[in-house]
Amino acid sequence: MENTENLKKTALNKMHYEMGAKMVPFAGFDMPVQFEGVNIEHETVRKGVGVFDVSHMGEFRAKGPLAKAFVQRCTSNDVAALNDGKVQYTCLPNGRGGIVDDMLVYRIAEDEYFMVPNAANIEKDWNWMSKVAEEMGLKVGIDFVNESDQWSQLAVQGPLALKAMQKLTNTTVEDMEYYTFKVLEFAGVKNIIFSTTGYTGSGGCEIYMPNNEAVSIYKAVLEAGKEFGIKPIGLGARDTLRLEMGFCLYGNDICDTTSPIEAGLGWITKFVDGNDFIDREYNEKQKTEGVKRQLRAFEITGKGIARHGYEICDADGNHIGEVTSGTMGPSVKKAIGMGYVDKAFCKMGNEIFIKVREKLIPAVIVKLPFYKGE
Repeated sequence: MENTENLKKTALNKMHYEMGAKMVPFAGFDMPVQFEGVNIEHETVRKGVGVFDVSHMGEFRAKGPLAKAFVQRCTSNDVAALNDGKVQYTCLPNGRGGIVDDMLVYRIAEDEYFMVPNAANIEKDWNWMSKVAEEMGLKVGIDFVNESDQWSQLAVQGPLALKAMQKLTNTTVEDMEYYTFKVLEFAGVKNIIFSTTGYTGSGGCEIYMPNNEAVSIYKAVLEAGKEFGIKPIGLGARDTLRLEMGFCLYGNDICDTTSPIEAGLGWITKFVDGNDFIDREYNEKQKTEGVKRQLRAFEITGKGIARHGYEICDADGNHIGEVTSGTMGPSVKKAIGMGYVDKAFCKMGNEIFIKVREKLIPAVIVKLPFYKGE
């Protein structure tokens, strides 16, 4: 067995081993990449219900009279548009035209916000946001708190997810709107955050609980979902599911050197009155004047699979971009990918070529998502 001594472990780590998961180091954690196999797990989520342990994700909280202005300053989306019980997908501009991270923002109250950064970026995000907090007069550790070590998180995803989870709470959750949340009693545990979010494109929820309740709640979720064919799902299928939807993965499709406008995230970059977010001027200029490259989706029409880092070329083999994500889509049954492409080649329907082992494999630029539903 691989040495996992230096890796962090979620509260469900022992259960993953007991269930026969293939474990890998991911973002400093010992995480399950697959249980039965990526394709089987992918289809389980698309057609029924699966449960992911995503306890490696971070959790921050901002509260007090300056909380709203602070989150508005740090993030590109318009926090003022949120009401209590609403969630927002957003990103953290880095002051240099790039992105620190993408994250979710939950409005608990007008003066309290709960944020969920990516596991690999917890420390980076915390340091960046703490600097902004101090500049704005918030007390770090009091007004802005890192709660990442206190929470476990499950993503229960798929068209049958809410039906299955309704069995574990007396609060109505089946009819919840997308990107909303409730604080409720779930599986006999009070003050659980239950949100209709997720990164698979097949519906479902994400559930936040204290670490000491994780094992009992995980068991309850598996039991409640049994009649719907629930299965534990690993990070491998999480990646294929999000890519079929064209959802960005930090470190691949977005990073410190990609802007939200280049990445096609203009829809979470709001140039409204009162939204003086970091890098607003830079992004507004890019939106007005255009960009030199854009993140584009493509389907491979030849034989081959695109992988992160592969070169994108024109018909003559000239370099015009780079693949950021690529896989064989289990639901769409096609080799798909995303990558940054020079503006001149960005038009929908344009033919591009992916360099695979020095061969140019034809592909075509398409609209997202790849997966359109059953």
